[in-house]
Amino acid sequence: MTGAKAYLVPHAGLVYSGAVSAAVWRHLRDQGVRRVVLLGFRHRGGVRGLAVPDLDHYETPLGEVAVDRHHPFQLQPAQQHSDHSVEIQLPFLRYALPDATLLPVYVGQMTPEETEWAALRLAELIDAGAVLVASSDFTHYGRDFQYRPFEADEHVAGRLARLDGLLMEASGSLEPGLFQAEIDSTESNLCGGAPIRLLQRSLQNLAGEEIFQRTLDYQTSGEITGSFSHSVSYAALGYFPASSFQPGNPAREKLLELARTALAHYETNGERPHTEDDGGMRGAAFVTLREQGELRGCVGRITGDKPLSSIVPGLALSAALDDSRFETKPVRAAALDIEISLLTPFKRIDTPERIEAGRHGAHLECGDRRGLLLPQVASDRGWSRDQFLEALSVKAGGHRKLYREPEAKLSLFLGHRFSSEATGKVI
Repeated sequence: MTGAKAYLVPHAGLVYSGAVSAAVWRHLRDQGVRRVVLLGFRHRGGVRGLAVPDLDHYETPLGEVAVDRHHPFQLQPAQQHSDHSVEIQLPFLRYALPDATLLPVYVGQMTPEETEWAALRLAELIDAGAVLVASSDFTHYGRDFQYRPFEADEHVAGRLARLDGLLMEASGSLEPGLFQAEIDSTESNLCGGAPIRLLQRSLQNLAGEEIFQRTLDYQTSGEITGSFSHSVSYAALGYFPASSFQPGNPAREKLLELARTALAHYETNGERPHTEDDGGMRGAAFVTLREQGELRGCVGRITGDKPLSSIVPGLALSAALDDSRFETKPVRAAALDIEISLLTPFKRIDTPERIEAGRHGAHLECGDRRGLLLPQVASDRGWSRDQFLEALSVKAGGHRKLYREPEAKLSLFLGHRFSSEATGKVI
């Protein structure tokens, strides 16, 4: 997947965070990026506003990295502004993008007005072809960091992953206020909050397609050292336009063919066929089956960690055989209309009013209750936003206003659906 507008990359020692960082730089290389704007910060002694070092180039063991001199920000003496949040990225940039220029921006404390001005300028640079990269590590766990929200027992790895997951989920909201609220709620010591918030605000200023965050890689130093008494978390995140999650016509036709072939195999042999990982496009998907216009089943997978070619055939069979809402009937593959919906990643929202009925799907989480509705549920029924969200609340097993509860977490997504009639015609 290529075409991201921005990324988030870690900055710890390369023996710890290097593999995760490489996931970002591989994507940048594949995009053929020529201009990188890198948002860093100073770990010791913050800056006021934004600081761009007055440099022509950086020197690295792999060669020089040219510094972009064409920007709207004020230059400041280079000797006053250096930190590994920026400089540890230089070998990656020089290796992956030897002809690219770098604009290093140190982010400090800013007023709301200064933040808005900076975010507008950064959005203009993105529109002109630059890619924004924010530098941050996630949770710093252990006594040395004075942060131990839970004990370092056999469950610590899973608890760290859940804690970091909350922070990554909040960063994907593109809402600086929601992101800061999650930091405050968890008392997180994530170290690059200022660059992340500025990245979020900059992406909000982009016109055009809606942007969604995808996790490219995640690891902790505890996994590497084998000890979680002292662990730092690293995430590689990409911020992609919605169209990045839509395959082209040949890929759509292949997915429909794989679904129908799986159904036909079961009809003939009574077996669910084994599917191979072809290394293709990964994503979340739902498969809906209809027979003579009547719904036969709808089953989905909301995590996007596996290739679509390996999950879609299984979802088609589950829709035919495992949807508990419908009586199990013999599978007649040739009689089934197949519809596939591919989902963008979820985006946390801070208010239900962000949902556009018929355009957005939604996922609701409230305590141990979960529910999801695809965008077409509202469009096919002509529902308003309130009707859609009330149905979502009931789907989650709660009362109609469950989505309004203070502890409710609401996320939106976009869906791309395509189908094949029983005749095999793609529509």
